[in-house]
Amino acid sequence: MSHDPLSDVLRSVRLRGAVFYYVSFNGDWAAETPASPLLASALMPGADHVLAYHLFLRGEGWAAVDGVPPVRMSEGDIVMFPRGDLHVLSSAPGLRAQADDSDWRFTTRDDPKPIAVAYHRGVLRPGSPGPADDARTVVVCGFVACDTRPFNPLVNALPPVMHLRAGDLGPWTTQLLDQAVAESREHRAGSAAVLERASEFVFVDAARRYLDSLPAGSSGWLGALRDRHVGQAIRLLHERPAEPWSVEDLSHQVGLSRSTLHERFVELTGQAPMQYLANWRMQLGASLLRQGQAKVATIAQDVGYESEAAFARAFKRMTGQPPATWRRAQAAA
Repeated sequence: MSHDPLSDVLRSVRLRGAVFYYVSFNGDWAAETPASPLLASALMPGADHVLAYHLFLRGEGWAAVDGVPPVRMSEGDIVMFPRGDLHVLSSAPGLRAQADDSDWRFTTRDDPKPIAVAYHRGVLRPGSPGPADDARTVVVCGFVACDTRPFNPLVNALPPVMHLRAGDLGPWTTQLLDQAVAESREHRAGSAAVLERASEFVFVDAARRYLDSLPAGSSGWLGALRDRHVGQAIRLLHERPAEPWSVEDLSHQVGLSRSTLHERFVELTGQAPMQYLANWRMQLGASLLRQGQAKVATIAQDVGYESEAAFARAFKRMTGQPPATWRRAQAAA
């Protein structure tokens, strides 16, 4: 692992992305994307969590999720919903989509992507020619899956809605999305892999930009990374997770008193330093279990446990399964 906790987490939670739909709209329109549990079962079975993002390729609209003011979208903008909330895209704020009890997301799961969908006076079945040349608005809808268990501090550290304006997107993001759009239209060999990597990059770039935008003193895990002392403590725990850390050792390394570090760490992350370390060790252990055939006893030592039994007890508390059982379940998923 690197000494960059954000990169560590992004690697360990298995990002998997794909662009699924070209959606074209005319007139007054509204389209609803269900919450993560339904999206996961429909699009990426076995995924812990699925988040959606939408690129306004043509035209304008609004994006909304309950509890947050609607966001005005312009051509070239991206809106992302990291927490996987049900959300609505519409031609005007306050519009809601017509009820849709169809199962087309399930029945088209394995069809070649992207799938064209038309919202012209209601939802039409996939397969409509598209993106329609006469459509006022065209949106590329992408989805990214990631693990939330045993430990993913990033998802809840991001806001419910992230609006990435066209003018603020980095050149890499813009170029990659342009290439992904071209690949998806031409259905060239390897285009599916390009689409998947593009979706993953959009999420990573959004997380980085949000981290860079946080003011000093922000709370949450990403705010903690920006904090001089707590951020250094988290980097040390990620750099040397197997070390027998104590709060006293950690406080000495970062130049704070034991009590001050503990209080500041809890204030920003919502958990004590040693609890964070235990959670991160479980996430590392899960990654190692999934990646290869190393013995559980070896993995236990690699993540800082003196015995296989102690690691197995801690792992079962967090996942509900012993390590070997969890590994078999992941392989079968």
